[in-house]
Amino acid sequence: MPAPTPSNEPLLIAAVSGRSLAAAARRAGYRPLVADLFCDLDTVDLAEKTVRVSGALEGGLAAEGLAEALQGLSDGETPAALICGSGFEEHPELVDELAQQFPVAGCSGDAIRRIKHPIFLADECARIGIPFPEIELGLPSEPKGWLAKLTGGAGGLHIFPAAQAEQTHGIYYQRAVQGSSVSALFMADATGARMVGFSHQWTCPTPKYPYRFCGAVRLESFPDEDAAMIAEWLSALSRSAGLIGMCSADFIKSGQTYHLLEINPRPGATLDILDHEDAPLLAAHLAASRGEEAPLPVHENSMASMVVYAFEDIETFPEIDWPAWLADRQPAGTHIRRDEPICTIFAEGKTAYEAQELLFQREGHLREIVSGSR
Repeated sequence: MPAPTPSNEPLLIAAVSGRSLAAAARRAGYRPLVADLFCDLDTVDLAEKTVRVSGALEGGLAAEGLAEALQGLSDGETPAALICGSGFEEHPELVDELAQQFPVAGCSGDAIRRIKHPIFLADECARIGIPFPEIELGLPSEPKGWLAKLTGGAGGLHIFPAAQAEQTHGIYYQRAVQGSSVSALFMADATGARMVGFSHQWTCPTPKYPYRFCGAVRLESFPDEDAAMIAEWLSALSRSAGLIGMCSADFIKSGQTYHLLEINPRPGATLDILDHEDAPLLAAHLAASRGEEAPLPVHENSMASMVVYAFEDIETFPEIDWPAWLADRQPAGTHIRRDEPICTIFAEGKTAYEAQELLFQREGHLREIVSGSR
């Protein structure tokens, strides 16, 4: 099936950080109009228009003023769609409200509500036969070995050891499973799920956020039998929850068993390392929302990405000569607090190991540049 012809239509994007979606929109031949929390240099360069909206990394986008900001971006033009990225899982009702004014491509508020509800997901996994760690809605009598999660959270900022978590609304508990992380990006529609690719993810823990997301590396190969099994699982979940478009699933592989942890019903952190201009993922995402099918990329090597966080407060970010292998650049003069992101870096390699090794080298080089410019 040939790739769709670029349309040069405007495409609205709303997300905590919209840069990766803006880049994906350009690869798919659309003109991105972005509302996010940062409006960093790369987002401004990629997008035709940007607007900074209210919200927080932990709580997602604020409802107040968002629809008005999106209306202002479209400025009378009819957008091809509105893509909702990170920042909506805690507020699926906001997706429903926006869908009354814009053509939302991707999961509906109802689908997000279902798949992010721990009881729904646990029951569906039991019905389908997907290994899923035990959950409790109240604090377990013996909290050791349990994690507390905030329903609808993302980026690892919603996960804490059970004994350390505040007992607030929306918290549930999941038994911890030891093993290696595997994330699967897939394209969902009414018929099921098509696999895009697999990645390994890792964290950058802090005392406040012990499971904070750090980076991901695309696996250059994945066992066919395991991929087919996971595709069957995700197809069944997609049909039962009504998932549409690009989504991801997080697993822990313990021994030979894949334990599903959660589903992210939106384009996520691995978009950068799994997209390709020959078969743009946003084109497939929009097609799935129309009940159509577009080609998916085929990968032969590996690519990795990593968020670089500040080790200390940077009162005034310096003017630096940014390397070409990064994105989400902070403007000179920005005040960056310790543990806030500086940028995202990338690396490619024949294998995941090679890509990660180059990535870590580049992280060290970038920190030297920033330190030497202050």
